[in-house]
This record gives sequence, structure tokens and C-alpha cells, in this order.
Amino acid sequence: MPHAVTHVLVVIVLLELFRHYFIKNKENFPLHYLIIGGIAGLLPDLDIAIYYGLSFFGFTINEVHRTFSHNLFIPAFFVILAFVSYGFKSKKLGEHHLKLRNIFLVIAFGILMHLILDIALIGSIIPFYPLNDFKVGLNLLGFFPSAWQNTIMPSLDALLLIIWLISLEIRHRISKYL
Repeated sequence: MPHAVTHVLVVIVLLELFRHYFIKNKENFPLHYLIIGGIAGLLPDLDIAIYYGLSFFGFTINEVHRTFSHNLFIPAFFVILAFVSYGFKSKKLGEHHLKLRNIFLVIAFGILMHLILDIALIGSIIPFYPLNDFKVGLNLLGFFPSAWQNTIMPSLDALLLIIWLISLEIRHRISKYL
């Protein structure tokens, strides 16, 4: 399973790239969306916290983790919320140049990226749970030598963090604030 840092940083880096290359007026896509997206990248793994409580009632991690929160219905729900909230205006959100519709879309993107990382890197998910038990997973880390498998995820986390920090320095000159 990808680490929490991987889930957060992949979403933040992808949203930052989207913001940089596709958004002409940066006020229309403030950095708040990156934070929201990064946090949303962790949401599906809240089922691990739920497992801790359910384990006292005999549930196993396999019965809880990667089931209800790791399916395509969750990001689809947030996309539907985005369409429903299309005309909604909030003075508080507007002060930060945020739109509820975009918040829901960024949350859907963060959750979807979490699912894609879980599918691609380690293990599998049940994308249409509870409607069927079809599992999908590439388990790309399984192609590396077994001696490397415990170090690949921390190395990926370090690489992503370095890329993100360099990007922040180049685009936003964060060293001026230190």
C-alpha cells in the first residue's frame, strides 16, 4: 500500500502542474485547492481507523480496508455534488477565491488518485463494491526484486517530496519566507 505521504504528494504535485500549465489566472485556482486535494488523497484510508474500532467485534483488516471507501462510487458522489452545487455562492469561500463546486471536484480527484495509486503500486481494490467483488490491481512493486520492495515506497516518498519542494522554490520562491 502506498504510504500516506505518497497519496498526499502525488495529488498536490498533479494539481500544482494543472494549476501552472492550464490555469491562466491563478486566482481562479488558489493554492487552497492543493491542500484540500492532498487531504482528500488520504480520505479512503480512514477505513483503517474504522477497522481499529471494528476489530473488537471480530472484523479483520481485509473485511474493512479497501472495501467501502475504496470504490468508484465515492469520487462519483463528489462529482455529483459538484454539479448539484454549481450555482452555490458563499461569501466566506469567495473571500479566498474558492468555489464549492471546485472543492468537490478537487476532493473527487484526490480520492480517485488514491484509488489509482493503490491499483497501480500494491494490491488491489474492488472498484464497484458492494455491487460485485471484481478486483483490479497491477501490483507494479511486485516486479522489483524482493530485497528492494521494502525500500521503494520510502524512496518514492523522498523523491516526491524533493520534487515538490524544488517546484515550490522555483514557482513560489518559498526561501524568501524563511
